[in-house]
Amino acid sequence: MINQVTLILLLPLLASFINGVLGWKLPRRMVEAIACASVGGSFVFALKVFAAMREPYSLTVYDWLSFSWFPAPMAFHVDALSATMAGMVTGVSFLIHVYSVGYMHGEEGYARYFMLLNLFVFSMLVLVLASNLPLMYLGWEGVGFCSYALIGFWYKDPVNATAGRKAFIVTRIGDVSFGLALIWLFYFAGTTEIAVINAQAVAMMPVSTATSIGLLLLFGAAGKSAQLPLTVWLPDAMAGPTPVSALIHAATMVTAGVYLLMRMFPVIGISQTAMMVIAGIGTLTAFYAATAALAQRDIKKVLAYSTISQVGYMVMGVGAGALTGSLFHLFVHAFFKALLFMAAGCIIQALHEEHNIFRMGGLMDRMPAVFWCFLAGALALAAAPGTGGFFSKDEILAAVFSQGSAYYTALWAAGELTAFITAFYIFRVVCLVFLGDVKAEPRKVSATMRLTLVPLAVLALAGGLINTPANWGGTERLSELLGSQGLAGNVQVTHPWVVQGVSAFVSLSGIGLSYYMYAVNPGMRERLALRYSALVDFLYSAWYLDRLYYKIFVTPYSIVADFLWHRVDEGAVDRSIEGAGLSLAGAGTALRAYVTGRASTYIIATVIGSVLLLIYFTWSIR
Repeated sequence: MINQVTLILLLPLLASFINGVLGWKLPRRMVEAIACASVGGSFVFALKVFAAMREPYSLTVYDWLSFSWFPAPMAFHVDALSATMAGMVTGVSFLIHVYSVGYMHGEEGYARYFMLLNLFVFSMLVLVLASNLPLMYLGWEGVGFCSYALIGFWYKDPVNATAGRKAFIVTRIGDVSFGLALIWLFYFAGTTEIAVINAQAVAMMPVSTATSIGLLLLFGAAGKSAQLPLTVWLPDAMAGPTPVSALIHAATMVTAGVYLLMRMFPVIGISQTAMMVIAGIGTLTAFYAATAALAQRDIKKVLAYSTISQVGYMVMGVGAGALTGSLFHLFVHAFFKALLFMAAGCIIQALHEEHNIFRMGGLMDRMPAVFWCFLAGALALAAAPGTGGFFSKDEILAAVFSQGSAYYTALWAAGELTAFITAFYIFRVVCLVFLGDVKAEPRKVSATMRLTLVPLAVLALAGGLINTPANWGGTERLSELLGSQGLAGNVQVTHPWVVQGVSAFVSLSGIGLSYYMYAVNPGMRERLALRYSALVDFLYSAWYLDRLYYKIFVTPYSIVADFLWHRVDEGAVDRSIEGAGLSLAGAGTALRAYVTGRASTYIIATVIGSVLLLIYFTWSIR
């Protein structure tokens, strides 16, 4: 068991090291095989650990930070939450690695790409399995660095390089908040062990302290999971290769913040205020991003805003105490979002790097395999009845509805409205890309890319089996597993049929309206777009949030930087240094006139100097 847990982590790390050091000397096929086999092996060992796990346990590899007052060993904790997360991360990442073999064919820097991809998986596994907060923070920073390097993989293009820097800077803001929470938790508990902190918090932590720490953790999670107000980096992250988008948006980085909130839920759950704020931020983010997705033209940006919105549902679930529902939706979302991104990558490559959905069309007959897989992902995202997305999203909404208060009822209503918008915008993509007239003849894409879509399509549709609700005859396996270890949350769901019935109606209505406006009567859509062009621009610009931040933060910073550069550095510092140099040069030039090498000149200078000294001493005596 111990060796298997270690191998889950070491295999991708070892592959990253080999490809990073020797990859440029190895054949491309060997680099690809090493990268894919390592993550596949890690997935196998993750399944073995999950199957053999009976009770939570910890594994200490070696002492990392062994100060007597601040012990933080390299130790890993395996329980129902971390084991299931490790299986999901490695499983989806393996399919993305295999997909990358076809997508990155012919690209330069393939060894660097697979090295970073392996390191990304390793960092996420460290984050998920860490038993103490400093080690989790190490994995947290690792995924941040790898996202920066992979988003800016094509760094010679300024747009890509800027997107990588933006992701790095914005997520660092959330990291500071997480770091402050870490210090506060250590000050409170005298330890960095997550299990000990959670146990002490439940017994002794004041509500006011829990509120403050909970809000710090929320802001930290908002950075990694692109929640308001730190959403602006994720849409620009589409500049990276499509497999990177699938990895970041599905299985790794955007789920890190949600996982942090789940892991520290015993602390957060002490404060009802923190819970309400978390639920409110998740709901607002879900609605905000869904409306922004309505007006996007780039197929990857539609999916990017969709990710922000769906992670908002997960955060909403944590705020309602539904940890099982949030983890359930995290799993299913990983399946259908990876599927949608990878299918979008097939479309983009087939259409010679075209991203605009309004320049696509008629691909259902030209790319039938991609169409059916994309349709499966779209149905799951739209939460069509019976799909995995339907069951997982509705478990969150049912938990919110069951809280009973006016506040949570309003959040439930907003969640249902967001679900309607979600169904509408994803089938807008389906209609524009796959139906209608062919606008560009697609070329054939790699069979490897197409084949990796199939298992994800099956998981997206059948993902509800992970935790099928009891009123549908299911056994709720995930709830039982988490509940057996005290990780299921603290919500009692009431009236599930009511919520599910409303959700089914909302989903089908969104799909139907989208099909009518974009396939049956496109003239109606064009008239509405012209009539409400200001609203379309508002949504296309994502509520002008990026522009607002630019004016509030970037513009003043640029003004100050420009003043310090031109006025202080060049105008004062450089000129003073240059002036001193010119003065010395002038003095040297003047003295050079007297350094002639002639004895007569030196004798005259000596006589003049002697006379002046005599005059000085004579005057001094008087």
